[in-house]
Amino acid sequence: MKFACPIRNEIEKLRRGTVAELRERYRAIFGEETGSRHREHLFRKIAWRLQAIEEGDLSERGRTRAKEIACDADLRVVAPRGFFGAEKSSRLTVPRTEGGREDRRLPIVGTLIERQFQGRKHWVEVVADGFRYEGRHHRSLSSVAREITGTRWNGLAFFGLTTGSKPKAANRDKERSDAGV
Repeated sequence: MKFACPIRNEIEKLRRGTVAELRERYRAIFGEETGSRHREHLFRKIAWRLQAIEEGDLSERGRTRAKEIACDADLRVVAPRGFFGAEKSSRLTVPRTEGGREDRRLPIVGTLIERQFQGRKHWVEVVADGFRYEGRHHRSLSSVAREITGTRWNGLAFFGLTTGSKPKAANRDKERSDAGV
């Protein structure tokens, strides 16, 4: 589809416009305010409308067919698993809890989790049915943390797998080593 020079110039000017300019242009073309502040969305919507005004909109037959297709379509409410590139993350999970539910905080099978505690490094391997620490199988990270520290711990917190970037245990380790524990 070829555009007349004025429409092409208008679209090129839009491409360089700020969000505020695009919102103002949207108001002028559509006769209403937009709730969007997404620059690319505004640009595309305005450019489409300018082209529709210049070249003509969909025919009534085309519009009716588009509505039929839209009504027939199976719509997804949630994006398919891995749609946002999650497969590349080292935090992919496998079923671990009773009932087949997944715990998304746990790394994939084969991952080695490292944790330094009281001047010693500890490595835990994630296996299909739990965790392996020093040749022994554990069903949970909490039991591994208990073996390492001698006290009850939330295993996810101890190994730094909660939302924070560093485990809170790091401060306790320092306090314990300062106290000579």
